Amino acid sequence: MSSQIAFIDLAAQRRHLGPVVDEAILRVLEHGLYVMGPEVAQLEADLSAFCGARYSISCGNGTDALALILMAKGVKAGDAVFCPALTFAATAEVIAWLGATPMFVDVCEDTFNLDPMSLVASIAAARDRGLKPVGVIAVDLFGQPANYDLIEATTANEGLWLLCDAAQSFGASYKERPVGTIGQATATSFFPAKPLGCYGDGGAVFTDDAELAGIIRSLRIHGQGTDKYDNARVGMNSRLDTIQAAVLLEKLKIFPGEIRARSRIATRYNEQLGDFAIAPRILEGATSVWAQYTLRLPGHDRNAVQAFLTVAGVPTAVYYPVPLHRQAAYRHYPTAPGGLPVSDRLAAEVISLPMHPYLTEAMQDRITAAMRAALVASA
Repeated sequence: MSSQIAFIDLAAQRRHLGPVVDEAILRVLEHGLYVMGPEVAQLEADLSAFCGARYSISCGNGTDALALILMAKGVKAGDAVFCPALTFAATAEVIAWLGATPMFVDVCEDTFNLDPMSLVASIAAARDRGLKPVGVIAVDLFGQPANYDLIEATTANEGLWLLCDAAQSFGASYKERPVGTIGQATATSFFPAKPLGCYGDGGAVFTDDAELAGIIRSLRIHGQGTDKYDNARVGMNSRLDTIQAAVLLEKLKIFPGEIRARSRIATRYNEQLGDFAIAPRILEGATSVWAQYTLRLPGHDRNAVQAFLTVAGVPTAVYYPVPLHRQAAYRHYPTAPGGLPVSDRLAAEVISLPMHPYLTEAMQDRITAAMRAALVASA
């Protein structure tokens, strides 16, 4: 077997960063403020400076970031919140936590993101079921923003709020609007495998709404009011620890260069594989941080392709093999009228290749050569 290529090479990033992360962690060890230390406030300020959001509120993980926003919005039983089915469980999970109904919407074949036409039909169907539509969670899958012109037109027309699930897209933009400034609020994740990741769990909420930001800051620390023994509301414990903030401060400094590298690598993938499979497409006016590089393989045996690549030392992944509306925990929730045929089809066709900023051209050429051979063999 050939030597293995890393799917996401955090070790290469660590070597690139050199001693700065060690030094940042040591500073935390020396001052000893492990929870809500000064690095947390500095990170929030730097994140706002980076993306343009007026308020950045760090938290324990990306799932909590979503939940904090829904809690602040008062989501409850009888409410319908719309989200795509082709996403990780966390998107729908937080809706169900609060007793509300996740209603699954189909996605677009070319971008993998929420289909605005399916959303319109789903809102009408929810009302027919006696549910109260309150909001939309649009997921920016694989690194690029959804079609927010059309989604925002619908939410404005229907009187719904818009939450952007940017767990995979922080650092991208939509028509010169940075992710973090779209919708009433944005949630992101700093899970290690994300484009901007820490060395554990972490997340953040972005918003320009001062009142919403204040409620979320309270909710993340048990609903704290004027002090920790004055609880103004029922909250949760979701503080980003200071060591993770220190790590993120250093990673954020190199993040713009890493985004450029990801884009360059994606372009080379498209050039070398676009004639063999359906390559990803970026919406006009949008940019992607390429959290994943995902091809579609209609007409091919995906399992055979993956097996071929495994022997060649090339790791792959499938995001996501089973859409949420097909999973046991979520299959009883409603879907868009007519079902979700695109989500079902994509789940059977997609495959993701190694993607990280430290993928050399030699490694990438090896990957694409193996992929072309696998596709020829499985045709």
